[in-house]
Amino acid sequence: MRASFAWMVVAWSVLVGVSVSPAEGGTPASQPAYVVPVQIPYNAPPEPEFPEVEQATPAPEVLSEKELQRAEALLPLLEGRQELYVIGEFVHLGKPVVPVLVKALKMPGSRLRYNAIETLSIIKDPQAVPDLLDVAKDGEEVTRVRAHALRVAVRLAPVESLPALQTLMKDPADTVRRAVAFECQNVRRPESVSLLIDLLGDEEKYVSITARDSLWRLTRRGGPPHDWQGSTHEQRVEWSKEWKAWWEEALKNRGAAPNKPQSEPVS
Repeated sequence: MRASFAWMVVAWSVLVGVSVSPAEGGTPASQPAYVVPVQIPYNAPPEPEFPEVEQATPAPEVLSEKELQRAEALLPLLEGRQELYVIGEFVHLGKPVVPVLVKALKMPGSRLRYNAIETLSIIKDPQAVPDLLDVAKDGEEVTRVRAHALRVAVRLAPVESLPALQTLMKDPADTVRRAVAFECQNVRRPESVSLLIDLLGDEEKYVSITARDSLWRLTRRGGPPHDWQGSTHEQRVEWSKEWKAWWEEALKNRGAAPNKPQSEPVS
């Protein structure tokens, strides 16, 4: 309704400005146009009112004996219908609950142990890394639990996890070797490059391709063009030797001064 009224006022103003008869003031071209300013009343909308949100109880810095007992009682519930709620409870308690949470890594139930590792990854406390690496190196553990424990440990403490990566690169489980190949890109050390070059010759094709992708992320070197998707194990072993020769040369020249150009630059 208000918009229609505004357009009517504008149209009326235009008609008043252009409808000037010749008898009143000469030709229409010589007559000035008139604009009638019109202001439409405007009422600003009321300010929104938001109800006060109740703040969550802050997590304690030190857990009491009662809270520790409650946390231990929640460990079996990491598997089941209430697992998401229990994960949220542990995350709310924060780093003080990590010594209790790592006990779940030895409890029965692969899903329970997997959810415990996921909870530790959300809490982000490096003090859980030794326990996570023990799970990753346990050959009796489920493969997906081992691979997840290795991923979380590397994200929390990359350099401290390097010895475990060097050990697990020869693990019988190809899923664990692929996790090693993927996580090496997060360890910015020369040892990671050497480890990935060794994994280029892995008997499993997808492990070798993962190592190649991690090498590119670490070194920004694509290497010679090869058909990795259609390659054989023998071909990948030969191609890994090319990378090894390049890496040895790069290590020799790492502390050397840059080569002087043969010709002077043109000014």
